[in-house]
Amino acid sequence: MKPDSILEELWKIKDELAREAGYDTHRFFENLRQWEAEHPHDGPVVSGAEELRQLVSEKERERAESSSLALKEEPPRKN
Repeated sequence: MKPDSILEELWKIKDELAREAGYDTHRFFENLRQWEAEHPHDGPVVSGAEELRQLVSEKERERAESSSLALKEEPPRKN
């Protein structure tokens, strides 16, 4: 089976985090809570593929509307 570089990176990170917590799950989650407090998340939370598709579609629609508005603007008039 061909190695998957993404999975290998995830396993490496998992092993580093476990080692930092001394392989103690209570310490691991305490470290996680501390990290979350230091790095608050202000973006949308997506809980599924369909929700992600909708979010991306909405963002693309907003981007298209804003760029079309820029094209509809008239240039400034000279006196």
